[in-house]
Amino acid sequence: MTAVKDVPNPPPPGQIAEMMRRRGLKEWVLTVTGAHQLTPYVRRVTAKVEGEGAFEPKPGQDLVLLLPDTQGNLGRRHYTVRRYDAGEGVVDIDVVIHSKTSPGARWALEAQAGDTVQAFGPRGRNVVQPGADWRLFVGDETCIPAILGMIETLPENAKAHAIIEIPDDAERQAPAAGAATIDWISRGGAPAAPMSAALIDALAAYEPPEGRGHVYVLGETSTIRRQRHDLIARGFGKDQIFGEGYWRPGRVGGHDHLEEH
Repeated sequence: MTAVKDVPNPPPPGQIAEMMRRRGLKEWVLTVTGAHQLTPYVRRVTAKVEGEGAFEPKPGQDLVLLLPDTQGNLGRRHYTVRRYDAGEGVVDIDVVIHSKTSPGARWALEAQAGDTVQAFGPRGRNVVQPGADWRLFVGDETCIPAILGMIETLPENAKAHAIIEIPDDAERQAPAAGAATIDWISRGGAPAAPMSAALIDALAAYEPPEGRGHVYVLGETSTIRRQRHDLIARGFGKDQIFGEGYWRPGRVGGHDHLEEH
């Protein structure tokens, strides 16, 4: 079965920062330098990273941002580092705007130069692993920063493919580098929903190339749980699959880490 590591009762807002410190995550202050609409659904926030030590994110990793809710209480939200310019010391963070009232969406829409936010990380095992002849990345629009970031680290001769579900065709984005092919699946304007049949069916229909592959399934937790089950049934080893739930109904902050037992 697939186990989901979750925190059923998240700590009070005042304890979140201390919990991040106990986990050994580095603490940073992000100072916004600008923000713009990247696609109709995606808002990009650019910020200067300030803190002690080296900031060294790997493509696919995220930062934990402490953002206020409508009552002013701080809660944690995980956002992938889409790009880091070490020379300038700035990060790009892409936020999908599904609801204008959520803490992340309000932060991205209202961000002004000079605004600051507390952040911890970078963190996460969602990075390109060595030892694969080919790689497949599968996810929805919330996973585009991670998927494109990982693709861009691969050499031009790497065998890589991605299957990405998006609200509509206006949400397509091209990687800045890499030779991966991408299948875009449009929902025709429909909202994202649990247990995406389109992604499950697309993965089931995928014919892998010869050799040993690594598959990264990201996005909505129940969809990933089913995809992992199907991949195991097809003969993939659990060490060939990485699954991480970025969201699910009822989940407030954090990620679901799925492991096959």
